[in-house]
Amino acid sequence: MARILLNIVFVFSVIFIWLMLIYQFFLTIGGFLLNRKIIRESRRPREDSPLPPVSILIPARNEAKVIEGLLRAIGNLDYPQDRLQVIVINDGSTDGTAEIVDRLSRTNPAIRLIDIPPHLGGRGKGAALNQALPSAAHDLIAVYDADNLPEPGSLARLSRALMAEPRLAAVTGKFRAYNKNKNLLTRLINLESISFQWIIQAGRSFFLNICFLPGTNFIVRKSALTEAGGWDEAALTEDAELTLRLYEKGRRIKFLPTAVSWEQEPETLKAWVAQRTRWARGNTYLIAAHGRRLLRFPLKLMSIEILNLLYLYYFFVMAILFSDILFVLSLFGVVHIRVPGPYLQLWGLAFLLFLMEVLVALAFEDEDSWSSLGLAVVAYLTYTKLWVFIVIKSVLEEYVFRSKKTWVKTERVEPNPPRIKEKP
Repeated sequence: MARILLNIVFVFSVIFIWLMLIYQFFLTIGGFLLNRKIIRESRRPREDSPLPPVSILIPARNEAKVIEGLLRAIGNLDYPQDRLQVIVINDGSTDGTAEIVDRLSRTNPAIRLIDIPPHLGGRGKGAALNQALPSAAHDLIAVYDADNLPEPGSLARLSRALMAEPRLAAVTGKFRAYNKNKNLLTRLINLESISFQWIIQAGRSFFLNICFLPGTNFIVRKSALTEAGGWDEAALTEDAELTLRLYEKGRRIKFLPTAVSWEQEPETLKAWVAQRTRWARGNTYLIAAHGRRLLRFPLKLMSIEILNLLYLYYFFVMAILFSDILFVLSLFGVVHIRVPGPYLQLWGLAFLLFLMEVLVALAFEDEDSWSSLGLAVVAYLTYTKLWVFIVIKSVLEEYVFRSKKTWVKTERVEPNPPRIKEKP
């Protein structure tokens, strides 16, 4: 009986894994087609229409190491400074963040500081953004994390794209890692973020007309935000949760990869685990909060994406875990899989698909090389397996230990970013 059960688990693991692989291959094609479309559109004459006023919200909790870089980058934007309102939400900082912002505001009158006292701060990014929303003077709201360095033309591209399509609620750009070459971990994160944006984000955008807001480098209409009820302060991934409610209201979000902001990625495994666990628990919250309302969404394709989250975080990860365990046990002769089939060939094909998809995404950023191929092999054997650990950890914290939901801020390091230049 145990042998039959093992065989059944193995077969279903293979099926669940390949269903996700087929879906991601489909999205990779969409990312390729979107890239071709962007190249064609870039060759057309551009109309420099007047830029609308924008309120920029920057949540900042103990961001003294990075906040000055962001505010100076905003001052260097190709955007009329008299059309910008810059609101820094000092979320109970104790490290001198407020003093830095106050000093810079003396030379840039567009900068305004909102103070949340330490005993009221630390309730999460969504709470900080909601605190500042009534002070936003303009209907277009841009959000940047404190570690960001937006390219000079990025905000103008976002605002023009939003104004060109009245039905859009928001437009989000692309994020890149300026510390990508710091160590092996940052190189793997860079590979992951490029792949996610040019496969998942771009593919969904091209084929399904769906795009999820990231936590930074996006612009949203204040009217749409207010209609949706602002940010959910209980959500650990407030950006993804807001995305679902905007789509539930029948609105749209556009992905614009030509609007680029550079950010600092975690440089230690401890910081990475803390950040990714928060993301995983946040997505678990989304599944629980929105899963029961699947059939009520005006946009049925968004229901597919919630089901995709459910599939990814439960069925797919468990399939990966079981298949890896059975693979190792079979190598040592502990178990024997008796179901006939070309399983070794399927594993090899899955591995080649992974490498192909990653290299296609890297090619869009001119980062495809032999060293990148080697890094992709390392990622397949190590980094992707860490995600299984993260999901299991988040599920245990959520449902077994019932750990308190805490918005864990990503640890910053002293930045040494390169001079950011836009692609021509």
